[in-house]
Amino acid sequence: MAEPATKILQGPTPFRSAPHNIEAEQALLGAILVNNDAFYRVSDFLEPDHFHEPLHRQVYKVTSDMIRAAKRANPVTIKTFLPEDEKIGEMTVATYLARLAAEATTIINAEDYGRSIYDLATRRNLIGIGEDMVNIAYDAPVDMTPNVQIEDAERRLFELAETGRYDGGFSDFGSAVGNAIDMASAAFQRDGHLSGVATGLSTLDQKMGGLQPSDLIILAGRPAMGKTSLATNIAFNIAEAYEPEIQPDGTSKAINGGIVGFFSLEMASEQLATRIIAEQTEISSSKIRRGEINDTEFEKLVACSQMMHRIPLYIDQTGGISIAQLAARARRLKRQRGLDVLVIDYIQLMQGNKRTDNRVQEITEITTGLKALGKELNVPIIALSQLSRQVENRDDKRPQLSDLRESGSIEQDADVVLFVYRDEYYLQNKEPEFGTTDYENWKTKYEFARGKADVIIAKQRHGPTGTANLGFQAEFTRFSDLVEDDHLPERFE
Repeated sequence: MAEPATKILQGPTPFRSAPHNIEAEQALLGAILVNNDAFYRVSDFLEPDHFHEPLHRQVYKVTSDMIRAAKRANPVTIKTFLPEDEKIGEMTVATYLARLAAEATTIINAEDYGRSIYDLATRRNLIGIGEDMVNIAYDAPVDMTPNVQIEDAERRLFELAETGRYDGGFSDFGSAVGNAIDMASAAFQRDGHLSGVATGLSTLDQKMGGLQPSDLIILAGRPAMGKTSLATNIAFNIAEAYEPEIQPDGTSKAINGGIVGFFSLEMASEQLATRIIAEQTEISSSKIRRGEINDTEFEKLVACSQMMHRIPLYIDQTGGISIAQLAARARRLKRQRGLDVLVIDYIQLMQGNKRTDNRVQEITEITTGLKALGKELNVPIIALSQLSRQVENRDDKRPQLSDLRESGSIEQDADVVLFVYRDEYYLQNKEPEFGTTDYENWKTKYEFARGKADVIIAKQRHGPTGTANLGFQAEFTRFSDLVEDDHLPERFE
């Protein structure tokens, strides 16, 4: 019986060694052993594991430990910390160290050799990730779905791209001042003169300076206060105002507004879209759902939907997502489409990476992960949170920081904490009997509170606390600035 053609054509797989450069490793180690100052040219980004030769890893680790301890590192001082009986060809370790020092390159070339070693280590890591992907795909555990493997591979690739880069370390104060001036210049040129991304609510922007990059902004409130509506309004305002500018390297940068990622863990994307349409068209969402609209209103819906197709607002409606999955998807969105603001509705519906019965510990892992993700992606993250029921037991219903559920880590990790509070909601449930003195007092308070909402800035690392007074139209789930009608944002008419 003839052998299959595929078996004949394949033949033996050629052996390929992992990318490495022993000579570069030798040259760098020799330079460090001759002049310890060479170490500080590579110490910011080069680790022992980046060396391919095991003995070189040991030499670099011992050398770096001694230099950091303010001790002299040379072939004589480090040889006692290395295995005496190990041979390199016909040479002992001591002889090999002396050879490295004798054939050392100059300190000027140390950084170039270090970068070469680092880049080759990155290539080996890429090969390792690829091999793991193949092996796991062939023999995956029962509880690992393909999507989980994809997200894990994305996470590892992103970590490989972002960690250990040789662009960190100290910078001179002049560079820091230059960055501060660039930020001020961008704020001066941007609409509203804000240093951060504008929320579209000028009353709130004036107190916060917009949403600052890498900030974790907690938006909390009791049910029916409108925290999801406020987050939706802000997300839409930012996406609608998006105005990109092409940079010299060919990438796009938002000069106004931004690209928004919205993780809707509680509400389906269709419900979220209905809320936005209701807010923009001033047609109540209940009428839209029941189809109780006339021809004019239908035309408004069509015009609004056409506009919404153009704005960069991306929704992920996966429920019960873990912080690792959320981070992987946010990284993917930034890489594929860009990302300027991330919204999460809401924290208590997320899961930690490690399942535990201690919910406070799990929330701590989530908030710490969100703060790290904001810094990694350099985008503001608006994370919604519930408030505990103890608010309802007080006469004064205005929220406080201690009202945050599992508040310790949320309050600690947050850069900004906002509370949504509507006095109208509590007053309408306390209407006294008509005609009494109490009724007249209640009516006065209710008329003053109707259609208004307070956004309480309870914490802000880079600005004052206080309250932003906004308007709220419950039938359209719309927040707006408290201004005259002729100053309201343009709507579909």
